Amino acid sequence: MKVVKFGGSSLATGAQMAKVLNIIVADPQRQIIVTSAPGKRFTSDIKVTDLLIKYAQQVLQHQDYSSTQQQIWARYQEIADYFHLTATQLRPLKTCLWDLPQQNYPNDDYLMAAFKAHGECLNAQLLAIILQKKVPTRYVDPKTAGIQVSNDPQDAHILQSSYQQIAKINIGHDRIVVPGFYGLTSDQQIATFSRGGSDITGAILAYGLQADLYENFTDVNAVYAADPRLVDHPQAIQTMTYRELRELSYAGFSVFHDEALLPAIEGQVPIKIKNTNHPDLPGTLIVPQKYFQPQKPITGVASSSHFAALYLHRYLLNKEVGFTLKLLKIFYEFNISYEHMPSGIDDLTVIFDKRQFTPTKQQQLLERVKMVIQPDELEWIDDYAIIMVVGEGIRLFPDFLQKIFDPLARQGIRVHMINQGASQISIMLGTKQSDAALAVQQIYQSFFPNQNGDA
Repeated sequence: MKVVKFGGSSLATGAQMAKVLNIIVADPQRQIIVTSAPGKRFTSDIKVTDLLIKYAQQVLQHQDYSSTQQQIWARYQEIADYFHLTATQLRPLKTCLWDLPQQNYPNDDYLMAAFKAHGECLNAQLLAIILQKKVPTRYVDPKTAGIQVSNDPQDAHILQSSYQQIAKINIGHDRIVVPGFYGLTSDQQIATFSRGGSDITGAILAYGLQADLYENFTDVNAVYAADPRLVDHPQAIQTMTYRELRELSYAGFSVFHDEALLPAIEGQVPIKIKNTNHPDLPGTLIVPQKYFQPQKPITGVASSSHFAALYLHRYLLNKEVGFTLKLLKIFYEFNISYEHMPSGIDDLTVIFDKRQFTPTKQQQLLERVKMVIQPDELEWIDDYAIIMVVGEGIRLFPDFLQKIFDPLARQGIRVHMINQGASQISIMLGTKQSDAALAVQQIYQSFFPNQNGDA
């Protein structure tokens, strides 16, 4: 049995949903179908989830929301018209959307969560109606499915007790359609996962039902060894491990939601990334490392530029007991997390995700560090990019470092930081933002010479 999740672009129009139907019907093992909300139909389009957020904000601010209501419904009506559904068939869905402002919610956060969740909820019901024409189909809501989550309205997490309930879902020979992105709290309130959380729902169901495979259909052919925006026609990755994907996701690979990996890992369920528009392509298979035998040193290289670094120098820093604790207490005081902390005997660099900072918060942090730590030198480095070179085969090929640094040296790219992970499947480099794209290109060509194209 397979769990199959379809992304927003795969369900944005009637024509796209027709492709989804063909994919589902083509394989009888595709029995559990998880839906996203309708995504963008074209570049300047608005996702239904964003329209639902606008709808909720208008309700909270006591503004006229009728136009937004109609705009949201028009998206579903457009899909329904493609399949010639009747007003009678659609009436429960429309009533559900119209009744949202009249429901009772514990607070504004739960109201927002309930509104956002209805993008997936309505799309799942709509798909179930359409799919029923082809094969026996049932719509199952997250409550019936047993998806029980923490009481965090807009950043929910699955409860371990859920898996026992999910295992009891009566599947039979039917196709089961479940909306992604949300679950029910102990008070039976809707709470959503983080944005893009339909991936999480799919992984949760795959684990709970002990699926043979979790297929995640999106709008890309595969996971690539480098960002196609940086490398022309990079090689598609045929097979990779969970932890390789996790390392690459850290530096910008966004094909699969980070939080969705945990249920898949716990259940040891392989994941297949495939393209709704080209379902015959093999895609990328993501597996536990025990099933993976690396054929080359690296699997991929990625970069991200949303980092900054705090550099400090203090003589005999390494001799001071509790020095790092003082620094961590400051970070706690400012409610910020750090990514890495490479150090020397007199020097220490702390790397942050700079999206945590406003200019004021940055300046206040520097002043606090000066006062508490009293460094000899202190510098904030805003021009910072992280390059991740990732592969289960790194530890098997002794010349991999040379293949990274030789091409960078030839291009005059200066590396500010080098950190090899304890897992020994990745090496992290710090460079200037302006050098990041060229660094990725050079490293890619060093390991994948003249190897381009889809899997």
